[in-house]
Amino acid sequence: MPHNLNPDLSGKLSIYKALLIKWSKAINLVSPSTLTDIDARHFNDSLQLLKFIPEDTKTLLDIGSGAGFPGLVLALARPDMSVHLVESDQRKCSFLSAVSRETNIPVIINNARVEAVDKSIAPNVITARALADLTTLLKLTEKFWLDNKALTLILPKGAKWSQEVIDAKIKYDFSYEHHTSLTEKDAAVLVLTNIKYLK
Repeated sequence: MPHNLNPDLSGKLSIYKALLIKWSKAINLVSPSTLTDIDARHFNDSLQLLKFIPEDTKTLLDIGSGAGFPGLVLALARPDMSVHLVESDQRKCSFLSAVSRETNIPVIINNARVEAVDKSIAPNVITARALADLTTLLKLTEKFWLDNKALTLILPKGAKWSQEVIDAKIKYDFSYEHHTSLTEKDAAVLVLTNIKYLK
């Protein structure tokens, strides 16, 4: 388990971990090779996003939630936020629901593709991990950032993150910071703001 966690969060992550191992015997939630190191590969990888989430964030939208990384882990760590998880696979939604119930952390689970999610959710922050390249993510989230200049996208990215930024800049304008991932040396966490189409 990650160090310096408060006991309540640590306990909830232990429940989460046990459920992930149990459910993974029946459905493919994460890459099987990562089940031996859930703390580093999934929990720590998700928790490193915490420091980039503004303190006053009311609503976080996590798209392509899968087994809940990073969205459900962030919901456990920041129970003051309203967290929406978007996942099109019904079985994965059942898993997310089980973790939410067993850890007593309320989240809103949208069993849908992001294209079908209503923009009235009006998130302050959007997260997505291992869902698509940056250009595709900007297209998928357009209805949320188009009229909301204060929206922040926080995206864990792999070794090709810099090329993804270059490719996205062909069509979109945005401010961004990149932070070296704490769990993978070639990876990065991208924090995007002020997103708009290039004139």
